[in-house]
Amino acid sequence: MAELTVLSATQLESPANSSGTEAASLWVERSQRSMDQLVSGVHPAAAVAVTGISEALDTRLRSGQLVVATELHTADGSRPRPLPIGRYLATELSRRGLDVVPGPVASVSSVPTPRERAALALRGALALDNDSFAMAEALGERPLVVVRAIADEPNGDPHSGGARAMGSLLAARPNLERWAGAVRARTVLLATPRSFCAGVERAIAIVERALERFGAPVYVRRQIVHNIHVVRDLEGKGAVFVEELEEVPPNGTVVLAAHGVSPAVREDAASRGDLTVVDATCPLVAKVHKEATRFAAQDYSIVLIGHADHEEVAGTMGEAPDRIHLVENIEEVEALDLEADEKVAYLTQTTLATDETAGIVEALRRRFSRMVGPPAEDICYATQNRQDAVRALAGRCDLLLVAGSSNSSNSNRLVEVARRGGCRAQLVEDEGSIQLSWLEGTGTVGITAGASAPESLVVRSIEMLGLLGPIDIAEVATVQETVTFALPNQVR
Repeated sequence: MAELTVLSATQLESPANSSGTEAASLWVERSQRSMDQLVSGVHPAAAVAVTGISEALDTRLRSGQLVVATELHTADGSRPRPLPIGRYLATELSRRGLDVVPGPVASVSSVPTPRERAALALRGALALDNDSFAMAEALGERPLVVVRAIADEPNGDPHSGGARAMGSLLAARPNLERWAGAVRARTVLLATPRSFCAGVERAIAIVERALERFGAPVYVRRQIVHNIHVVRDLEGKGAVFVEELEEVPPNGTVVLAAHGVSPAVREDAASRGDLTVVDATCPLVAKVHKEATRFAAQDYSIVLIGHADHEEVAGTMGEAPDRIHLVENIEEVEALDLEADEKVAYLTQTTLATDETAGIVEALRRRFSRMVGPPAEDICYATQNRQDAVRALAGRCDLLLVAGSSNSSNSNRLVEVARRGGCRAQLVEDEGSIQLSWLEGTGTVGITAGASAPESLVVRSIEMLGLLGPIDIAEVATVQETVTFALPNQVR
């Protein structure tokens, strides 16, 4: 954790310490000391925030808005100084309800001419100040952010604009303290295995091969896998995601998502007669579907352990809707309207937490004397492996980040497994979701990714942590995966 030092051109522009204690701030008095003399008073371990009011170069900016610098420019064309942490600080400020725009800030030593203003704006600079670039150069490699509040805008009242700007700087102060609190050296532990499983790799490859074979657009019913980054990538290649088959135009090519569908959806597709249908159902999900039809044919009442709002569960229940009873917890097992000696078989959603599911299965065994289960566990190998990898990390890190989307069952289960292991854990859509407040006091951060989340999200999260201080990275491996699944004949 670094101490926050605020540098401003005048004392008026230094935002007050939110706690009411004396702020660790220094002010630039150009007439009294040089920039180097100023910086010599900054503690070597300090995290420095350069703050102040600024003039807008971008005419869309309004007084009171905050500009967080992602790079610093000068009027003389010097090489811009990048400040990549600025984008993450801007996101943090936005999460706290502040009006923030990330982007370049330009520094000038004298009043610029209209042509110079236009040139700086053309280079992308959003705001103008006198000292940020010089301060940054003098500070060297110290952790640095630059936050400027817009006071002037075209045809605006300079007095009210200045008051709004100062109010915004004051509101930003707690977030600057959070940033400083997150600055430190860290160890990053990577859970292995993580990220894509064989079923997800197969599903993505099916869409990509379908695009190559049939040409764009290829329609996909629901999300091919539950990750928004995967969906956006495939959309960029020509995939069109729809909720139902009725949205697919005549003679279209449609891919059924990896989570599986009910027989009613397949019948609907066949009844169209004009569709080219490619089934991307994960083979391990298809296994559960076959078990459901087999148990139903043998006159079993089937108890499906799973989450009611998940597409995989909807598809499995569609195989034998009159015989399947869904339960999500032990309490619902006790409430089942079935006789104790009835023929009961259980199945499970493939992406559940293994430890939690085991308790539900045990409750079923206690309740039903004739209960049977599938020949092999329904929870897939990848779910099991990723949960085991998280268990191996949970006692070794202060915080575990799980890359995955909020609608991803397997990713959410990883968070739950970590928390049951006593570890703070957070689900992150991507590196922009990592909150600085989570990182305060964390010396060791674990990272994993759900089976539907791309490895690139892990890489980007590591890069984000690297902007807060030096990191030491280590892999924690539990098992090596070698499973692969063949593609359907239509796209081989």
